Amino acid sequence: MATDVFNSKSLAVQAQKKILGKMASKSIATILIDDVTSEVLDELYRVTKEYTQNKKDAEKITKNIIKIVIKLAVLFRNNQFNEEEIALMEKLKKKVHTLAMTVISFHQVDFTFDRNVLSKLLNECRELLHQIINRHLTTKSHGRVNNVFDHFSDCEFLAALYNPFGPYKPHLEKLCDGINKMLDDGNI
Repeated sequence: MATDVFNSKSLAVQAQKKILGKMASKSIATILIDDVTSEVLDELYRVTKEYTQNKKDAEKITKNIIKIVIKLAVLFRNNQFNEEEIALMEKLKKKVHTLAMTVISFHQVDFTFDRNVLSKLLNECRELLHQIINRHLTTKSHGRVNNVFDHFSDCEFLAALYNPFGPYKPHLEKLCDGINKMLDDGNI
């Protein structure tokens, strides 16, 4: 005979993920995300929109970033991660820090840009993220992760973004300024 176990904490976490996932928009992002991070997200949206020539795709990618971050935060704040997942989160934090430093370095030091290095770092972040959310989020959330990383790890996109004579140079400068501020504030 199976016993029904009601777990209000589990139900609350599910509700938070669902509600915040549905509400993931610019207005919610500004409430939950600091100004610098919001500026970086805005710049990612602008460069994506310009590169893809598709406002809808750019909005979807940006919303997916916000949804992923919010859901991770909900899971973390509610102590949903086991020891292995916490260790993976620490590994992801270090990888994201390395990624941020590499993005800036490639921008600041002429002739150092290597799209394959950036793409590899991004894909390593993707794999860690999949491992972290595997027990907690749906296939749809895994699809969101892929949507974001498929775009940003694309070597052609990265080459266009870092082209010193290309149209995306102002975007890259703003992105790097924002990422630098995030590093200084200890947010990455």
